[in-house]
Amino acid sequence: MKKIYLVLGTLGLFSVLIAGSCSSSKETVISDKEKAAFRQKEADTVKIADDATEYEIIIIEPGFNFWLESIAKPRNYYSQEFLESRNQIFVTNYNQRVMQPMRYDPNLYEQQINYDFHTDYGYEVNYKLYNYFIYFQRKYNQRLGPFVPRI
Repeated sequence: MKKIYLVLGTLGLFSVLIAGSCSSSKETVISDKEKAAFRQKEADTVKIADDATEYEIIIIEPGFNFWLESIAKPRNYYSQEFLESRNQIFVTNYNQRVMQPMRYDPNLYEQQINYDFHTDYGYEVNYKLYNYFIYFQRKYNQRLGPFVPRI
């Protein structure tokens, strides 16, 4: 089985504000339920796998599974093409930040994501990866693209 690994651990409270993050006049509104997901301390492990394509991603992030199940848009809300196009933007920007540890917090941007834009990873992998990026951006006040991360 081919694997893509995105393994992130518990991050300290000081990592939340990043000096190099983009600023915007648009503000992200975060609900109390979403704040509760962000405050969780116990590490969730989410295995993203698509049996048809034999790819998987493992995400270890406190609160992500709760957020995915209770706050994220439901499966099939987005098309696979939409998810793939957003994931291309997010992965590119994320990987660029991994390569700049003096500018971006290396506790947030730990390792590159091996995401081939020409590979069909299937809907499930793209859905969960996209939602992880939305979760990540909202929780840590980051912008990995030209748009405000919304749910």
